Amino acid sequence: MALHDLARKLTYEDYVLIPEDGQRHEIIDGEHYVSPAPYVPHQDLVVELTYRFKAFLNIHRLGRLLIAPTDVLLSVHDIVQPDLLFVSKERAEIVGLENIKGAPDLVIEILSKSTLRLDKGPKLKAYERWGVREYWMFDRFQRGVLPWKRSGKSLRPQPFLSAAAKDVLTSPLLPGFELPLAEIFES
Repeated sequence: MALHDLARKLTYEDYVLIPEDGQRHEIIDGEHYVSPAPYVPHQDLVVELTYRFKAFLNIHRLGRLLIAPTDVLLSVHDIVQPDLLFVSKERAEIVGLENIKGAPDLVIEILSKSTLRLDKGPKLKAYERWGVREYWMFDRFQRGVLPWKRSGKSLRPQPFLSAAAKDVLTSPLLPGFELPLAEIFES
């Protein structure tokens, strides 16, 4: 038996013992991941997306939008903090006082050089495994978004949408919502 086979998978009980240090801590498939605090352009995009989503949700009352740091307990061994997340009104019961217990309908990650592998690898697999319906990867460097949508048990990549092509992001989860990427990625 290899040494790694003896390693214990971390759980939420382990997660809550991690001291606050200004970094993002997540546990995916029982493994601890640490990401540095995001840079200012990343946070600018979080603010812009939050503003657009919140304005739409205030009118349409389709559910709740939350931003990091919000703990999402996908399973006992999968605790993540997406940049933004949406939980539909129909699934409001998963929103607790301290955390989200279950897969959000939509998760949004803003790709950074320091989190690229995590967001496209272990996080994508966890979101797929635990039932996230849509996963949007915003890419500040390519000025666009790669949406992933659930098809059966899998999340499938959709065509990349870009600001240069003046693409507009929409979702069946948010009827009537339109996000013109050229406006989002204005310099």
